[in-house]
This record gives sequence, structure tokens and C-alpha cells, in this order.
Amino acid sequence: MKKILIAECKQEVSSFNPVLSRYADFKIATGEEVLRHHGTVRSEIAGALSVFDSRSDLELIPTYRAQAITSGGTLAGPDFDRLAAEFLQAIAEAPEVDACYFSLHGAMAAENEVDPEGYLLEEVRKLLGESIPIVVSLDLHGILTDRMLLHADAVVVYHTYPHVDFFSTGARAARLLLRILDGEVRPVTAVVRVPALVRGDELITETGRIRHVIEAAKQIEQSGAGLSAGMFWGNPFTDVPELGSNSLVVMDDDQDLAAQEALRLARLFWEHHAAMQVPLTSLTESVRQAREVSQGTVILVDAADATSSGASGDSNAILRALLAGGYHGRALVPIVDPPAVRAAFAAGVGAPLSITVGGALDSSRHIPLPVQARVRLLSDGRFKSENTGEDWYAGETAVLEAGNHTLVVTSRPVSLYDRSLFYAHGQDPRRFDLVVVKSPHCEEHMFAAWAARMIHVDAPGSTSANLRSLGHTRCRRPVFPLDEDVEFRAEVSLFRRR
Repeated sequence: MKKILIAECKQEVSSFNPVLSRYADFKIATGEEVLRHHGTVRSEIAGALSVFDSRSDLELIPTYRAQAITSGGTLAGPDFDRLAAEFLQAIAEAPEVDACYFSLHGAMAAENEVDPEGYLLEEVRKLLGESIPIVVSLDLHGILTDRMLLHADAVVVYHTYPHVDFFSTGARAARLLLRILDGEVRPVTAVVRVPALVRGDELITETGRIRHVIEAAKQIEQSGAGLSAGMFWGNPFTDVPELGSNSLVVMDDDQDLAAQEALRLARLFWEHHAAMQVPLTSLTESVRQAREVSQGTVILVDAADATSSGASGDSNAILRALLAGGYHGRALVPIVDPPAVRAAFAAGVGAPLSITVGGALDSSRHIPLPVQARVRLLSDGRFKSENTGEDWYAGETAVLEAGNHTLVVTSRPVSLYDRSLFYAHGQDPRRFDLVVVKSPHCEEHMFAAWAARMIHVDAPGSTSANLRSLGHTRCRRPVFPLDEDVEFRAEVSLFRRR
């Protein structure tokens, strides 16, 4: 029996969110509990298990799982040290294995480590030796570093945005790992760095210009020698030295072809990079346009406060603009504000409240807004994701009515790339005239397919698509769009372990 070690450590951070992430912001599991969890969801590890389970000559060695409850600010140094120590201890205590599959993200960052995934892979190599094959799956928002590539035999990356291929990515990684383990292939990896940070609708893989790159990557994987291919466009809010975009191609024992194809993907990406910026509408103009819509639901996209990208979630900028602009329609607004929730619980359902909302976490950007409200619903904030079926936790949550505005106020950030938070608290977005969506993109059927109008708002926040407003200090420069007249000089980096 060949033993396959499985481990997971995933978080995406915004370096511009002043609220540090902590150990308590992660779901931790060890041993068989890792497999039990992934047997109930459509995750990367679940996809890998579907491949491993098809063979009778494998024994799975689940070791450790650390999954952030949602994205957040930079991970505090002592908390990363604790996570890393537990992760590595679980691997050190495992029996001897023949191969490893790691489910990582790529856009994690700690106070004391700018490349946590690379660090973990480097330390795993010290524990397991140089000959054990390791395949890693990563989010395409990951920052692909040399240290990751030096210590992994191959990397497999998502192909879709919004992400709907968690399961299939894990399956791709597992199939490749088994081919390496069985001696069928000898991976060689080519990477080309592209000096661009991108956002916007052109990155939607079904319809945007990025589809040309992704389709080419899929064709490479389906070719005779292709093992893995994709495009990382990174997380522009994780301000670390190797932030940027990267094409990746893994071929079987053919470094020239790997280099050629990685260059092709990178050039395809650069051809369209200038269009990969979302046009933003000012707060005042967004409210004016919303007032013009007499039928249907207006979606105000507040990607600057996208909790799934690492923002704090406590922006009240759009709510403030709606009030100042005299918007009279029924609006649905999510917001993070622990003190407001505590006040609602103290008052009870049906009670009136005179409180402030917003600005409880990122106080440098958001000023608390006084409102008169009534408590309509209280909950423990536990519900299942519409997207993945995973258990999500927003902390104690209150639904408040403030005039014509319904506020879903949570104690902690929770991902908002689907409608789970709204549905779990009795709010159907279709029944409102306006909904604030704190995510750059959701699957089309969730909002875009039925909305009367979608407006991308230029609001303050730690995940603003107005990238020049954020203040990058650590990433390599020059880089588009932070600098003018950026040139792309294509250079290939090659990585090979065996």
C-alpha cells in the first residue's frame, strides 16, 4: 500500500485591513476529522479523495487542516507560529509516506512571514526529504513564489472565477500526484511573471477576456505532455515582495515546451491586461443612478469592503451615501459591527435602538454612523454556504430596520460572495429595491442575472479596486496600474525536482 499524506492550510489576507487575523479565526481539524469534513463538501480535498478512493492500493494519511473562517487582515506573528508549529508537528508525527497532497491558498501573509505557504513547504521538505513527491493546489489569487516552486514537484491552480472548480482542481492535483508517484511523468515547471495587478469583469472566466488565457491553459493540460497549466493573477491586496501575475505551465520532461507555453499564456494575458480594471462610479453618482431605476433591484457592488478578499466588512460608506442622497427605496445592507450587535441583543427583538453602525474595525476609513433602528431578528450567526455547503459563522447577528433600510449586522466578517447571509436571516434580495453586495463578483445567477442594474461603487476600503488608493509599499515595482508606462519583458523561470 502506498501512503498519501494530506494537509491543508488556507487563508487570503488584505495587508491594508488594520485588523490582524488570529488563530481563533481558523477552523482546525486533525487526523480522520479532516476526511470526515471533506466528505461533506465540494472542496479541493474532496475532489482529491474522489480520485484516491478509486484505487485500492492507497492508504490515506490525513494530518492537519487549518481553514480560515473567512479572509481577513495579516495574520499575527504568534498566531502564525502556532498554526505552523501544529501543521508541521502533525506531519512529523505521521508514519512514513510515499507522496503528499497539500491544499493551500497562496495569498496568506503573516507579520513575521511574507510567504507562509513557501515556508511550510520548505519545512516539510526538511521533515520528509527531497524524494517524496509533493503536489500543491492553489487559488488563482495566490501569489506564486519561487520558494513554493522549489519545494513542490508540481502546482495545480483553479481555472475559474468566480471559483466553481474547487472539487475538480483537487481531482486534477490528485491525478497528477499519482502519475508522479507511479513513475509515469517527470514534471518540469515554467513560470513567467507579468507586472500587472488586475481586477474587474474581464476576469470572469465565462465571459471576460481572461477566458482566452484559461482556454489555452486547459488545452495545454489536455495535450499529450501537459500536466498542469493556468494563470495566477494574485491578490492585489496582499502586499508582499513577490506580488504580481504569473503564468504557470507544467510539462512532462520537456522544459523547452514548458517555457514556450508559459510565454504564450503570459503574452495572451498581457495583451488584455489594460482592460482588466473595473470602471468605478462615485458614491454620489451611484446613488443618483439608483434613484433613476423605478422597477427591479439595483445592486451596488462594494468590492472595497469585500470580506472574502480580506476586508474588515464594517464600511458604512454606501449606507451613509444613501441617507445623504435621499434614497427612498427599500435597501438591504450587510455590515460588521460587534458593539451594535451587542446592543441589539441587550434590547431584544422588537425594541427600538439609537446606535451607531460601521467604523467599528477599520476606523481610519469608516466613521461610525448614528441611526435610529428597530431590532427585527437575532441569531447565533451559524449557517451553511449556498455556494459550497460548508458551515459558515458570522458570530451573533442582528437584523435591524432603520427606516427604509434593512441592516444585517454581524459580529465578525463572513464571506459574502453568495446570498447565504441574507437567506439565513430571512432576507430575500429580490424583494428589495437595492442591495449592497460586498464582493467583487458572485456567480451570475446570484445577482447579475436578475438585477435591474449593477453599479461598481468607488467606496473607501481595504480591498478597493482603485488600487492606487491603497498604498502598496512591499511589492515589486514598476507594476500596472500602480505605475505609468509599465513594460513587460518576458523572462522564463524553470523549476525541476526530479
